[in-house]
Amino acid sequence: MESTEERTRVCIYARVSTSHQDYTRQLSELRNYARKNNYMVVKEFAEKISGGKKIVERAALTELLDYVRDNRPDKILIYECSRLSRRATDFLSIIDHLNELKISLYILQNGLETLLPNGDTNPIAGLVCGIIAQFNQMEKNLIRSRMESGYQYYRENGGKVGRRVNYRKPDSQYKTDYFKEIDLLSKGVSLRDCQKITGTSVNTLRKIKTMFL
Repeated sequence: MESTEERTRVCIYARVSTSHQDYTRQLSELRNYARKNNYMVVKEFAEKISGGKKIVERAALTELLDYVRDNRPDKILIYECSRLSRRATDFLSIIDHLNELKISLYILQNGLETLLPNGDTNPIAGLVCGIIAQFNQMEKNLIRSRMESGYQYYRENGGKVGRRVNYRKPDSQYKTDYFKEIDLLSKGVSLRDCQKITGTSVNTLRKIKTMFL
């Protein structure tokens, strides 16, 4: 029987964009792939957040990158490229970082692996991932453009966009939407520095600080 030390150690990462979606299928298929290849899954990471968010705004992705830096698994398994990020620069920078650590990224949907069996960078995977990353970025921009166009049409035809009068977001929603900001502020990071890191306005940060700290 193959010993634990000889088995390939992998991490699994899954993501969906909204709280109404479920990443169970992604996790299931990635686990099945790991099982078929006799990989040892050492850690799983999953989150519900837009793939257009910056790395620092994504708790599970940040945790994954911290984990692989400290523990050096052999591979990371993801379902498809956009699960990692829809921001082309972030997606490619993560791959570069993993290549430097000699950690291979496997994309199940495309059957792509960023490192060759000997540990060298896979040039074909790098080329294809670069193309896919640009398409994902274009798709993100198109969605945003369509939303803005729809809002404009709605307003021009008498519709009102925005929160209803006297609306107040529940505290639990603030905790979900601004968990990174709360964490930074609780560690003593200034409002201005927190704003630079997360992109959240100082007024919102001040309100969060008043509510939770």
